[in-house]
Amino acid sequence: MKPFVVPLALFLFLPLFGLVVPFFSPAGEGLDVLASSTLSHLWNFVLGEYIVTTLILIFGVGIGVFVLGVGNAWIVASYDFPGKKIYEWALILPLAIPTYVMAYLFVDLLQFSGPIQTALRIFLGVDVLWYFPDPRSMAGAIWSFSFCLFPYVYLITRTAFLERSRRLIEVSETLGYSPLQGFMHLVLPMARPAIFAGMALALMEVLADFGAVSYFGVQTFATGIFKAWLSFGDRLAAVQLALGLLSFVLLIFFVEQSSRSKLRYSSSSQSKTVTKRLDGKKAFFAFAFCGATILCGFLLPAFALLQLLFEQGLSVDIRYWGWLVNSLSVSMFTAIISVALAIFFAYSVRIHSQLIWVNRLLSFGYALPGAILAIGILSFLEIFGIAWWMSASLLILVYAYLVRFLSSSLQSVEAGLSRITPSMDGSAALLGLSKPQILRRVHIPLLKRSLLTAGLFVFVDVMKELPATLLLRPFNFDTLAVATYQLAADERLAELALPSLTIVFVGLFPVLLLSRVISKS
Repeated sequence: MKPFVVPLALFLFLPLFGLVVPFFSPAGEGLDVLASSTLSHLWNFVLGEYIVTTLILIFGVGIGVFVLGVGNAWIVASYDFPGKKIYEWALILPLAIPTYVMAYLFVDLLQFSGPIQTALRIFLGVDVLWYFPDPRSMAGAIWSFSFCLFPYVYLITRTAFLERSRRLIEVSETLGYSPLQGFMHLVLPMARPAIFAGMALALMEVLADFGAVSYFGVQTFATGIFKAWLSFGDRLAAVQLALGLLSFVLLIFFVEQSSRSKLRYSSSSQSKTVTKRLDGKKAFFAFAFCGATILCGFLLPAFALLQLLFEQGLSVDIRYWGWLVNSLSVSMFTAIISVALAIFFAYSVRIHSQLIWVNRLLSFGYALPGAILAIGILSFLEIFGIAWWMSASLLILVYAYLVRFLSSSLQSVEAGLSRITPSMDGSAALLGLSKPQILRRVHIPLLKRSLLTAGLFVFVDVMKELPATLLLRPFNFDTLAVATYQLAADERLAELALPSLTIVFVGLFPVLLLSRVISKS
């Protein structure tokens, strides 16, 4: 088992090599990057815009997920008020809605012909609401991303708040601080590592997105990569832009890791968290803040999807069944292989602890946006003259999914193995079982729950993945995500209701699983 671990891990790391190798290709075609006419055009006219808009988007979404995630986490973790039991798990429901679906629905709700503007014009008796902001803009993108991705911050920060006893606030009050001052000067700094971790996850999702930013008309590195490859057909320009996007990902990754490495906090109190009962206006404010977040993040988009579905009537596009079969088959296939690889790597590290660096290397794949993976794979295949293979095989697409999502299943299996005491391995060895037999007869039966969870999360991630699927899918192979994007690009919003609703419905499974864990805890 050990001789195969490192080669297999390096095989799953090839897309990053594909981003570097073109610059050392024969005939010196990659030595002078700026000689590429496309890249020169990008450098002179649009690269600055890509950098500025990406930074603005990251900054805006960072503020949005901080306010929504930390605010809801603190209210739910520290106070009792009507509806808290529902809000505890309902606040993670927006995770079930992909960002590109949220973008389409947000614009549909707020555009000139949408229900909100129409109702306001009728109520006010005017023809035009000149002061109403344009939903298809940078502000609209920030709004959509914030309400889609704040649960990353909410989940991690809520746990951090629950681990800190309310006695911290009580101590601050004895020192003359108000509850707000105690929160700002004591509780918030203590939870900073968790907040940074949640924000890093959310911002890496922003960098990885293509469907939402392209629909909003926001020019980021992701949209530039697609233009360079698909519109201009320039491999080097696409690779260069992919490396630029990768630098943003590495920067966020570095900031998040640095924030955690420099902070060492511990709590000496193991007592149960004491919550304060809210009454009157304060209870109403807490209820309204959490309720408005769920309304904008899940209820309104779900209502808009159902409305679009009813507008379409009972007719179902005959292509829908093909999209559904394609999505389910490739998602199931990837999930099975991903769980098998996760078992292999996690058990190898359990036997040979010095190989822990391999799993840490594989975990980096989740931080790589789908566009970067796709460009790396395409570039690597083109070097060997076999890029045509992807047009006739699903294996390249499944490979990209494995690189992107293996870390989520690996973490679940590792967590499950950590709960199995090493003494079981020793007892099984004394009974004459080999290591593969111990894995098959002892560990896998005990890991059933972790394996199911790992497969479920990979399955849902593959169902929602858009950038890698757009670039690497074979001819005449469309998934629900690709179909939703194409229908939205053609402004056929009523027709995208059913495929979008299917994606959301599938995405609810892991969300409900998380909510069950939260309600039990």
